[in-house]
Amino acid sequence: MARMLAVLDDYQSVAAGFAPWQELADLGIEATFFPEYLGGEDAVVERLRGFEIIVAMRERTPFPRSVLERLPNLRLLVTTGMRNAAIDLAAADDLGVVVSGTAGSAGAAAELSWALLMATVCGIPAQDASLRAGGWQLAPGIELGGRTLGILGLGRIGAAMAGYARAFGMEVLAWSPHMTAERAVEAGVEAVDRQELFDRADIVSVHLRLTDEYRGVVGVDELRRLGLHGYLINTARGPLVDEAALVAALEQGLIAGAGLDVYDREPLPPESALLRAPHTVLTPHIGYVTQEAYRIFYGEAYDDVRAWASGSPIRVLGRGAEG
Repeated sequence: MARMLAVLDDYQSVAAGFAPWQELADLGIEATFFPEYLGGEDAVVERLRGFEIIVAMRERTPFPRSVLERLPNLRLLVTTGMRNAAIDLAAADDLGVVVSGTAGSAGAAAELSWALLMATVCGIPAQDASLRAGGWQLAPGIELGGRTLGILGLGRIGAAMAGYARAFGMEVLAWSPHMTAERAVEAGVEAVDRQELFDRADIVSVHLRLTDEYRGVVGVDELRRLGLHGYLINTARGPLVDEAALVAALEQGLIAGAGLDVYDREPLPPESALLRAPHTVLTPHIGYVTQEAYRIFYGEAYDDVRAWASGSPIRVLGRGAEG
């Protein structure tokens, strides 16, 4: 009997073309691709109960203990990327499930962040929609030269954003939990505290990791400090921003606009107030959805499966990495 492999959340139905999955047949492994979102925990368990191997795309499908305990056949869980807050690594280890990761693209998320920033401050989607509807020019956008970008989280993506901003003639401020003077100089930014960043920036771009400490780190006070002419860009994680506070700020005209690629609930439900909030540019979490990133994700996921099936797992995450 074949060993069953599930490749999840293949929304564009392209995963089959980014790795030679059919060659796993020599190991007795047969791949099944799921282009649809499986839904809540019960639906995930029902669809995946018979699978021994699962490849998860980022955090699209969560694997908490309550799901892992109901997948008795699961032995290998591969996540694209080397971090996945939606997988309970301790539970996986307790249950004897190996969790492996992959590398990722160095440029995809930063490039999408900058594209979203430009589309938001220029109002490109609204201008496009107006033109197609028979209209012409809408409200004027803004120029970036001479304005100030505030970067919340100066990791790899934040540092890339700083470089883009300098190329456009912007002043760049940054706050990061572990900011050092050396890091600020290296990235070409002015290190400031979090309140000053929101007070001075014309545009704030969020690039923090989601932890309990920084959940809702952008809230009512931060949006008030950003002000009437300020823009917020978030391509990191939805819960870093207080969604209700953001919707209220947009509806009341307390900030100029927001560009978002990430949300509290994903896929974004049709009843979300963000879909009706003014002055927004919304994309469906595509910061890593590029051909280059998918070649890395799926290519290395395939390698993870082969290595595990051969008895030598690679890129093991969590406590399982110690043994």
